[in-house]
Amino acid sequence: MKSKITPCLWFDGRAEEAAKFYVSVFRDAKMGEVTRYGEAGPGPKGSVMTASFTIEGQEFVGLNGGPNFKFNEAVSFQLQCETQAEVDHFWEKLTAGGQEVACGWVKDKFGLSWQIVPTALPRLLKAGGAQAERVMKAMLGMKKLDIAALERAAKAAA
Repeated sequence: MKSKITPCLWFDGRAEEAAKFYVSVFRDAKMGEVTRYGEAGPGPKGSVMTASFTIEGQEFVGLNGGPNFKFNEAVSFQLQCETQAEVDHFWEKLTAGGQEVACGWVKDKFGLSWQIVPTALPRLLKAGGAQAERVMKAMLGMKKLDIAALERAAKAAA
């Protein structure tokens, strides 16, 4: 069943390139349709207007809307990762040509923000109290989140 809500990502001429990149990063991903501008524009006739793709069952549309708008951190996508190997995979792929930020955040080469979050993090934080404080302090000192280091912080003596 198709979702009623489809995120539409605004690009400046790189929608198809971005769609192909995201499909290459995720195992459960596929390209969808590519539509092109016609005589009426507003883009040049024959140029890519939209490129759709699906990641983990979520459909996305990339729109070549021009240079008017840029991505910012007000919208990001969270990736829930079960293992450190999964964290490492997404970190490597999404920072290629992009940038490491902090606390599990990266910006990919298109400027889109991602939060690469191990599923252990909310579990360790929900314990509350001193454990949550130690885990939070450890996380705030990291760029890429390290599950083993977060677990060590959780177990550390107060």
